[in-house]
Amino acid sequence: MTTRHKPDGRHHTELRHYPEYPRTSYDQQNVSHHSPTRTHHDQLPHRTHSRSSRESKRHVDEGYQPNHARPRVQPFNHEHQEKARDKGIKNHFVAASGEFIGTIMFLWFAFAAHLMVIDQNADEPLSRNGGISAQTVVFISLAYGFSLLVTAWGWFRISGGLFNPAVTLGLCLAGQLPWLRALFLVPSQLLGAMVAAALVSAMLPGNMSSINTTLSPRTSIVQGLFIEMFLTALLIFIVIMLAAEKSKATFIAPIGIGLALFVAELAGVNYTGGSLNPARSLGPAVAGGGFPGYHWIYWLGPLLGAVISAGYYRFVKFFNYEEANPGQDSSGGDFKDGGRYLIGSSIPRDPGID
Repeated sequence: MTTRHKPDGRHHTELRHYPEYPRTSYDQQNVSHHSPTRTHHDQLPHRTHSRSSRESKRHVDEGYQPNHARPRVQPFNHEHQEKARDKGIKNHFVAASGEFIGTIMFLWFAFAAHLMVIDQNADEPLSRNGGISAQTVVFISLAYGFSLLVTAWGWFRISGGLFNPAVTLGLCLAGQLPWLRALFLVPSQLLGAMVAAALVSAMLPGNMSSINTTLSPRTSIVQGLFIEMFLTALLIFIVIMLAAEKSKATFIAPIGIGLALFVAELAGVNYTGGSLNPARSLGPAVAGGGFPGYHWIYWLGPLLGAVISAGYYRFVKFFNYEEANPGQDSSGGDFKDGGRYLIGSSIPRDPGID
């Protein structure tokens, strides 16, 4: 219906018929069959896309997933959690058994060789400062160093081949060993050391008190404490860098660890007995039935050494020590830059010098 103005000012209304549009299912449902006229909605073309359909298309274009297309969150599985917990406990017990047997083997051979050296050199005169001779020191150092090298190489796949509560503490402080695992390993190491000393005492002739760790006549308690601290710090740092910090040399880490103990024993046997290990000092003291009054330094000294080694490791790790000397093995086991840089600098290597 349209209204027009005539020249005389009067209004004239006329009817105009709009073209018929095909009815949709929506129109047919909402228009009465008895209605003689079409509604205003029928007179307009039907909109094929509603607002909701446009929003759905936009969500799809933007990567939005409707609820029915999203992955469902699996319900919490208590049975799976219990199995994982049982598996973790089982692994802790397996590692503890490895430390127990490995510590027995490491210290049995070391104690046996140490006792043999003392018995063979019973008539040897003492050195000028009242300590044992240099030859005896070398043999004792070889006994402990090579015994650790062999046993650590055999047991590191089972438990890590630690055999030392101080090494265990150092790895925990360095973030390389869970504290829960340490609660299983340390008692096994201490018990293994006592069993090894008891077996040597029962199987071999000789006095177990002769292989106990004692200070030389000219070494004070404070000196002995700091000597043990520095000796243990060297050993633990070598363990961290060769075994815990993965590199291309990790598979031969026991060689470096055994040599580190050998060097430390060379420096410390004459002055403190070269403990570097609370378990090593505990075993002969229990089997020999005698604890010196300063026995505590063989616990506190190695533990302080663990703190020093772990602290320095975290220091160099925080500042990305790999960047200070590029061209070395990366933590992933591959050459980081293929040897393209000079050692200790970021200057590219000249191909002509190779």
